[in-house]
Amino acid sequence: MNPELARAVALLQAGELVAFPTETVYGLGADAANPAAVAKIFAAKGRPADHPLIVHLPGAGHLDRWARDIPAAAWALAEAFWPGPLTLILKRAPGVPDAVTGGQDTVGVRVPAHPMALDLLRAYAQAGGGVDGQCGIAAPSANRFGRISPTDAAHVREELGDAVALVLDGGPCPVGIESTILDLSRDDSLAPRLLRPGHITPEQIEMVIGVFPEVAARRAEGDVPRVSGSLDAHYAPTTPMRLVASARLLDFMNAIRHSGRRCGALCHSLPPQAGMPHVWRMLPVDPEGYAREIYAALRELDGAGVDLIVVEDVPQDSAWAAVADRLRRAACGAGLP
Repeated sequence: MNPELARAVALLQAGELVAFPTETVYGLGADAANPAAVAKIFAAKGRPADHPLIVHLPGAGHLDRWARDIPAAAWALAEAFWPGPLTLILKRAPGVPDAVTGGQDTVGVRVPAHPMALDLLRAYAQAGGGVDGQCGIAAPSANRFGRISPTDAAHVREELGDAVALVLDGGPCPVGIESTILDLSRDDSLAPRLLRPGHITPEQIEMVIGVFPEVAARRAEGDVPRVSGSLDAHYAPTTPMRLVASARLLDFMNAIRHSGRRCGALCHSLPPQAGMPHVWRMLPVDPEGYAREIYAALRELDGAGVDLIVVEDVPQDSAWAAVADRLRRAACGAGLP
């Protein structure tokens, strides 16, 4: 075991916070079986205590330590997609701390695909697995609550600073947006529910279990969140942000220019235009490439001193569903204190 990994394991065993890369975004990790350690996650992020966390496991063989009455569909999906960016919501096992589940009767679990995350989880298991040998690391995104998720170690350091005992640097995250979340905790007669879109699509899920997931309705105001990232306002810059259709983009930015305000443009089809006093950032035209770069681009524009971030809207088809979800929530929360 390399010295940095050994230090990370020791810190987690001591109830401290360790940020680490996953294939999706950087996670803010603590021993998921230690309520005092989990409380430090909420304090560092400024996260409400009723928001459940995702527990990261070293492998599917640890699933029954955290969940009960595990359906066959869960094992099939784990076989197909773990390690990978799919979180399963299952009935919680006895003894799983309320601190992790937000007091709910379910728990979210996944096995990340990033090699450094897997090395950490496996080393943690070999070292005893934390409280009661549970071998789980709770890890929401390593940023302030509601803000842009980090996809680089520098983002974590900039945002959380000394609140994190150690940041493991695994380079940029290759997927770039949070995992797909699928609810398998309901009665077997009901279709699984897609609670958050991500890199793993409903079509891919259907190919494995033979059932197309039901898309969950928008969460009603005042409802307790079932899962991470389900608030209408999330993943947001501090600068106000607007989504604008491609056909209206130049006219909209011209109007901003004439009003004397400075805007930052985030586009995928329209190249930079001369003579406009704004920052221009181009992203890939394919949804996977766009997802990989979106959070870093939003952070760049958020720090550019502009009055408004203008984002060219993305195509409204299933391939772009996860990106569209993140952009909608970011625009809803942008500029809020």
